[in-house]
Amino acid sequence: MATLTIRGIDDELRDRLKIRAAQHSRSMEAEVREILAGALAGTSSDVGLGSRIHQRFEAIGGVELDVVDRVERPRSELA
Repeated sequence: MATLTIRGIDDELRDRLKIRAAQHSRSMEAEVREILAGALAGTSSDVGLGSRIHQRFEAIGGVELDVVDRVERPRSELA
């Protein structure tokens, strides 16, 4: 197993980590491991951003929009 050293942790962040670890009855080291595992769980390059957005909002359902027929051809912005 690897060892990771993190330097330069702000005192306030360290104190918040200490409190969170105590609330979960864990050491600070175990709490950091849990935070890292949770943050990285489910991250996969197999699923793209569009698919993740779709999955997140799929339960809400879609909206049906009326398609309006064009009367004129689109104008170029350069003209």
